[in-house]
Amino acid sequence: MSLRKQGATRGATTAFLISTPESGVDSISITWALLDPIMTVARPLAAFLTASVAGISENLASFKPEGRVVEPDRSCPVDGCCDGIDCPPEEHRRHHSFAAKIRSGLVYAFGDLWADIAAWFFVGLLLAGVITVLVPPDFLGRHLGSGLQAMLLMLAVGIPFYICASSSTPIAAALILKGVSPGAALVFLLAGPATNMASLTVLFGTLGRRATAIYLASIAVCSVVFGLLLDRIYTHCGISAQAAAGRAAEMLPPWVQWAGAVAVLLISVKPLGRLAACLQKRRRPPAGLAAAPTDLPPADSECGPS
Repeated sequence: MSLRKQGATRGATTAFLISTPESGVDSISITWALLDPIMTVARPLAAFLTASVAGISENLASFKPEGRVVEPDRSCPVDGCCDGIDCPPEEHRRHHSFAAKIRSGLVYAFGDLWADIAAWFFVGLLLAGVITVLVPPDFLGRHLGSGLQAMLLMLAVGIPFYICASSSTPIAAALILKGVSPGAALVFLLAGPATNMASLTVLFGTLGRRATAIYLASIAVCSVVFGLLLDRIYTHCGISAQAAAGRAAEMLPPWVQWAGAVAVLLISVKPLGRLAACLQKRRRPPAGLAAAPTDLPPADSECGPS
């Protein structure tokens, strides 16, 4: 919505929505750790091509220029110290040193960014563990397996439900270990993070009916095509996705693995604790339930609206 307000076309906004979840450093690194190098390359590449198809298709379908007023955001990206409008570019660049910019980026990466995905990542790990423990070996391979039918089923599961890129990766790894083809897992990885009922509703109101239809059609068609192609690549190379899943960890010595696990747990304490506190606040009924709406306490800014 911010991109649209600043002048981005419907096609550019559509491409952004599809490519961003799959091409982030977090999703690529988690894919490398839990799956294999082929999937690590295929996932962002398929997302880029799908986003390009959707964006170009939407731009070709838009016959008339929109003629909207562009309002670029020139504010300082480090800490918003100025709006950038009355500040010359030379002065604007000298507001913060290189070290301050690096420090701001690290704080964002290990603070705000991880706080956004930590809860979903651990939910994905939990679901992956449940699938690994409760589903018998090769059960999904026998009943789901590969091919067009498996990929259409993954589309039906991934499109309506919210599954973020971080939490979908361990689930996809567990599905592959239980016999699901890497192509079907790729369909799940593409369709899940890019679509859900809530985002589709916002998309419909922001971009319109045609753009939403192109958005969904591009994801559905391209993810199935790339899924079928990926299965052919694994077969042609003679690589077993089940055998390759999670082997990237073997490149690191055990002490590095344990140090990484401890570091992830340490930076997860604060965001998970904040989430638990927010959930507890929302369960507790506000004091003075019979009071008028104007007398109710305001919503917690960190927890969002109650």
